[in-house]
Amino acid sequence: MLKALILDYGGVLTDPGEDNAPEPPLLTALRRARQHNLKTALLSNADGWWQPPATWQGLFDATIISGEVGLAKPDPAIYLLAATKLGCTPQECVFVDDLPINVRGAAEAGMVGVHHRSTRSTLEELEILLAIALSD
Repeated sequence: MLKALILDYGGVLTDPGEDNAPEPPLLTALRRARQHNLKTALLSNADGWWQPPATWQGLFDATIISGEVGLAKPDPAIYLLAATKLGCTPQECVFVDDLPINVRGAAEAGMVGVHHRSTRSTLEELEILLAIALSD
């Protein structure tokens, strides 16, 4: 059973989507996932100087920034670190990234990987995997 949603920053959380929503659709999905008691994490290959926007305070149970932890996607070790920080096994986590190589790294670590191509297709896949509504 999936218990955690882990999202990439650039290209995923920042994707404005197709429908001119008031906030990026995957950010809204993240909020809804939290309402359903799923654990959430941000996993980014950003450097150690990068910080999530202040408006995202409290949205993540864990934030893993490669420049801070000395690991980077697609190294399976960074996905294992994310799962550990969430108190989950890798098999209980779904990871979303816009780069196929990073999705493969997550799968190698034992996670369910979702390749983000569009907000609509990603939301549809996540809703099936997590069995909850994440969009309107």
